[in-house]
Amino acid sequence: MPAPRKYPPELRERSIRLVHEAMKDDPSLSMNQAVIRIGQRVGVNPDTLRGWTKQNRIDAGEVPGTTTSDAARIRQLEQEVRELKRANEILMAASSFMRSGELDPRLPW
Repeated sequence: MPAPRKYPPELRERSIRLVHEAMKDDPSLSMNQAVIRIGQRVGVNPDTLRGWTKQNRIDAGEVPGTTTSDAARIRQLEQEVRELKRANEILMAASSFMRSGELDPRLPW
């Protein structure tokens, strides 16, 4: 079970929007300066806000990277691969057991 979120989604969206607006209003303002300024105002750790802002830009297609939906799909596929590998190991062990001749010859298989 994932850990509970420290910040509500509304605060996250508002903080990201404020960083974008601050950078648009003052083009000389770097992202680091903007997240520090906005983070202090809204009570969000600047590193957290920086990560949210970067991920938001990736999701919007402004910069290259793995989108949130792609990352979720990758996690799902990795889980499926783990399950399939485990099932394959079980089937290979069963097949090996069946071929070893350790079964009672009186059984029908």
